[in-house]
Amino acid sequence: MTGAPTLDAAERNETVAMIRDSIAAVVPPAGDLQRIRALRFKTPGFDRAVWQEMCNLGWLGLRVPEAQGGSGLGLREFCALAEGLGAGLVPEPLIPTAMAARLLQGPALAALLVGERLIVPAWQECANSLDGSGATQLREGRLSGVKRFVPAAGGADAFLVSADAGLALVARDAPGVQLRLETTQDGGEFGELTLADAPARTVAADVHQFEVALDEAALATAAYLLGVIERSFAITLDYLKLRKQFGRAIGSFQALQHRAVDLRIQMALARASVESAAATLDTEPAMALRQAAVSRAKARAADTALLVTRQAIQLHGAIGYTDEYDVGLYLRKAMTLVNLYGSADVHRARYARVTAGMDHA
Repeated sequence: MTGAPTLDAAERNETVAMIRDSIAAVVPPAGDLQRIRALRFKTPGFDRAVWQEMCNLGWLGLRVPEAQGGSGLGLREFCALAEGLGAGLVPEPLIPTAMAARLLQGPALAALLVGERLIVPAWQECANSLDGSGATQLREGRLSGVKRFVPAAGGADAFLVSADAGLALVARDAPGVQLRLETTQDGGEFGELTLADAPARTVAADVHQFEVALDEAALATAAYLLGVIERSFAITLDYLKLRKQFGRAIGSFQALQHRAVDLRIQMALARASVESAAATLDTEPAMALRQAAVSRAKARAADTALLVTRQAIQLHGAIGYTDEYDVGLYLRKAMTLVNLYGSADVHRARYARVTAGMDHA
C-alpha cells in the first residue's frame, strides 16, 4: 500500500485543483441533476458510458501505485475527487471499484482500470459490522456464503469476495452465483450475492491490505457526503435569499439565520475531520491511528449529512418535500450512504475502542 506521493505542498495543491477541474467531465458546473433523475430506479442505476469516461480520466487508479498502472496519489487527492462527485450526486461506483483496485493485481487490475470489467467488492454479511470475512467459506477455489449491501451489483461483471481464507474473484455469471437486487432510497441498488460452491480465483491480498482498503473506502464515502452536505446547504441558502414572506426574504429572519449558522459550524467540523483523516492516512500511520482518524471522520460526516439535508428540507417548507425539487435528492443520497462502510454508531464504537487502547499503550 502506498502513501501520499512525494510532492511538495504547492505541487499537491496544484494536483488537487486539477482533479477538481476534471470533475466537470461528469458533473455539470450548473449542477444539473436531470441525468441523475433519469437513472433512478433503473438497473444498474448508473451510466456505463460515464463510468468508462471516469476510467479514461484515470480516476479508478488514483490510489494505485504507478508501477501497477495507476497514479499513486494520496488520500487528499482522492477525497477531493469524491467530494466533487458527491456535490453532483454522481451514481457511478467510483469508491467501491477503487477499493477493488487497491486489492487486485495483474490482468484483473488492468481490466478494471481501463474499463473492460467492472469489479466491485462483496465483503459485508450483516448490518452494523466492519467484519470482512463473516461466515463465507473459501475451500479449494470454491466460494460458499451470502454477501449483502453490495453497491452497483447490477452492473458488475465480477465480485471481489472476502472469505475466511482470504479474498477471491468470482464472475457474476459463474455457476453457483445468484444475485438479488434491492432498491435503495436514492433510486440505486444494493445486491445480495449468494454463493453456492461457486468457482473463484484466489487474490493475493492479506488481511492488512483489505482493512486499509476498507478504511480508505469509508473515508472516501465521508468525503462524498461532504459534497452532498455542501451542495444541499448551498441550494438552501439560495432559497432563503429568494423566498419572500411578509415582503422580506426569509433569509433575513434572525431565527433562520441562527439555524444556518449552526449548520455551517457542523459542516466546518465535518470538513476538518475528513481533511485531517486524509492527511493522517497519507503518512501510513499505525493501525490504531488510521482507524481512529477514519472512524472520527465517517461518524462526523454521516451525522452532519443527515442533519444538514433534513434541515434543508425543513427550511424549504412544503416544496422541499416534493420529489420534483432537487434538495430532496441530497437527503435520499445521504440516507443511502451514511451506513455504507460502517454506520456512525459502528465507527464511534471503534473510535472509543482503539483510542482507549492508545491511552493504555
